[in-house]
Amino acid sequence: MSELGPQHAGDAAPGRARTLSFLAFDFGLKRTGVASGNTVLGEARAMTTIAADGDARFERIAKLIAEWQPDALVVGVPYHPDGAAHDNTRRAQRFARQLHGRFRLPVHEVDERYSTTEAKASGARDIDAASAAVILNQYLNNLQQTL
Repeated sequence: MSELGPQHAGDAAPGRARTLSFLAFDFGLKRTGVASGNTVLGEARAMTTIAADGDARFERIAKLIAEWQPDALVVGVPYHPDGAAHDNTRRAQRFARQLHGRFRLPVHEVDERYSTTEAKASGARDIDAASAAVILNQYLNNLQQTL
């Protein structure tokens, strides 16, 4: 997927990075959690869970993208604890490619190991959306370190 580095808006002060906004997804076969965040606040907010698959899932995502107008998308990609890929790794990567192909936005993959465990520990009601927020927070933290 593509890399997104610091970007500058034409009307921003010289040397000042413009605000970047993101939607993040915790992909699952039955449910996909969604979170939003930006570089100003530097933290994610759990939004919703899409309980649909196929075209119905992408229709819901299209509505969210139209409403939130993100600069890029972030997808959590699961791995075994030892870092080995498995079937869900490939499914999440395919989902990331489909997002890029359908919406023509940069898509960033994030290793999502333990995101569900962290979301459950937070006491969140919507674990899938909370997991997407964990994924996006990880991405935003890494992005801030590179700026």
